[in-house]
Amino acid sequence: LAVTSQVTLKLVPPPKASKAMMALFPDMQSASKAVAAIISAHVVPCTLEFLDHATINYVEDYVKIGLPRDAGAMLLVEVDGHPAQVEDDAVVVEKVLKDCGSTEVVVAKDAAQKKNIWEARRVAIPALARAKPTFMMEDVTVPRSKIPAMIAGLEKIAKDRNVTIATFGHAGDGNLHPGILCDKRDKQEWARVELAVDDLFNLGLELKGTLSGEHGIGLAKKQWLEQETSRGSIMFSRRLRNAFDPKGLFNPEKIVGARG
Repeated sequence: LAVTSQVTLKLVPPPKASKAMMALFPDMQSASKAVAAIISAHVVPCTLEFLDHATINYVEDYVKIGLPRDAGAMLLVEVDGHPAQVEDDAVVVEKVLKDCGSTEVVVAKDAAQKKNIWEARRVAIPALARAKPTFMMEDVTVPRSKIPAMIAGLEKIAKDRNVTIATFGHAGDGNLHPGILCDKRDKQEWARVELAVDDLFNLGLELKGTLSGEHGIGLAKKQWLEQETSRGSIMFSRRLRNAFDPKGLFNPEKIVGARG
């Protein structure tokens, strides 16, 4: 709607301490339960990530760091802040992870071990991208309590459409990144992928989620925007846009469009 001409930034000092841990679970149901329990325990991690079974295996294929291939899910948790508070929070988080059914919890003892813990998440995208000629990473967010249902739904979509889907994401806010591994040159497979994408966005919306947690709508998700909002919202946004940009100079075809 406008051009940014000036930006004011505020520098925030880095936290004085942090602690990272990795927890393995037999399934996403127990991992999701742990996510909810951590939040309920009044601990707010600076990072709370997850990898599903498929992603764990693709990562292990790529870097061979000893991840258990039978794990149903992995949570990566980090807390930061004042040293004393970090120690207290870490104790609470570790207990919650174990109480929720984690089969193994590894707490980093130093910077080197912390780096190793985060290696799986750091290489998730390149590990998936190298598996097939085409890697289509999507971005959909659902309430934290709906993560197990979303994961189960993605597994069903993969089976019904005969496509490969591996999912990772930010469990703390329900932001999932289902990655579809395929070959766009295969027209029949690509047709199934397009159906799978439609299915996964419809599923996300059915679970009271949103089309994007961080990557935005752009052109790729434009066709589903009205389904999430309403025709009235689209028309209102279009009129608002025309008021700010009557000549249609700012990316006129993006999202709501200047006209039409």
